[in-house]
Amino acid sequence: MSIISKDISKAISVLEAEGLVAIPTETVYGLAGNIFSEKAINSIFETKQRPFFNPLIVHIPNIYYLDKIVSHIPEKAKLLADAFWPGPITLVLKKKSVIPDLITAGKDTVAVRIPNHPTTLELLKRLDFPLAAPSANPFNRISPTTAKHVEDYFKNDIKMVLDGGACKSGIESTIIGFENEEPIIYRLGSTPIEAIEKVVGKIEIKNKKESSPNAPGMLARHYAPKTKTILSDNILESIKEYLGHRIGILAFQNKVKHEDVKFQIVLSESADMSEAASNLYDALHQLDKKDLDIIIAKRFPNQNIGKSINDRLERATK
Repeated sequence: MSIISKDISKAISVLEAEGLVAIPTETVYGLAGNIFSEKAINSIFETKQRPFFNPLIVHIPNIYYLDKIVSHIPEKAKLLADAFWPGPITLVLKKKSVIPDLITAGKDTVAVRIPNHPTTLELLKRLDFPLAAPSANPFNRISPTTAKHVEDYFKNDIKMVLDGGACKSGIESTIIGFENEEPIIYRLGSTPIEAIEKVVGKIEIKNKKESSPNAPGMLARHYAPKTKTILSDNILESIKEYLGHRIGILAFQNKVKHEDVKFQIVLSESADMSEAASNLYDALHQLDKKDLDIIIAKRFPNQNIGKSINDRLERATK
């Protein structure tokens, strides 16, 4: 029996009973629970097999809710919130004591955002509590961008996947922290650096931290298929290294013509970076099911959202 449903009232009942519901966002599906329920938050970590040192993102219904959970909002954080919320930007801000340490891995900051998805915004408005919602996949595996992806992972572990269709952005939110009031990118994501810098000026990137990470998505290996995956600047040269193997190709714009390629996916025939980002994780899910020996992914032009796509592919190939 499928756990996928469009019934928001059912999702509310499960969440109010301290259960978990996978929810749609514009980025990826999240595995959501009541931030004030120790049982629900523990269940998120256990279901994902996620280490407790890796903090969670809190999802809120509107910008006014910030005052309930954070103690300080830098001026540039206000600019970013005004410019990009609801949307795929997460801000790491000083938390109030109401936020449990379990969510923040004991840190004095909390990662928070307003998702830009009508179904989940409606859900958040009808709940009396915000939701913690990391991506709805086992730790380190490919993030889910459809309800079916989540069901394939967790059909025996959670009560419900709230179906909101395929995720439009397809890559997690950009996470921004603040050091001495200045913004720092902790994770590249769906909002390109170039767009952020138009609002707050030049911004530093610190998006790798293996121990005690400041935010989710900072670990070197993440978003990874089970199939061995490599990132290539020259796919034809990489194919030569794996002759005689079952090869899959993840291409940007053009198909690769080679007899040893068993399966391939082009992310955007029109070379549209946003379309490629939207299709990225679904393509990796498909390739991972094809019984391949190797997936060779094409490195993207390192600009705009291409930087975020390359970031995800680099972590998938560690």
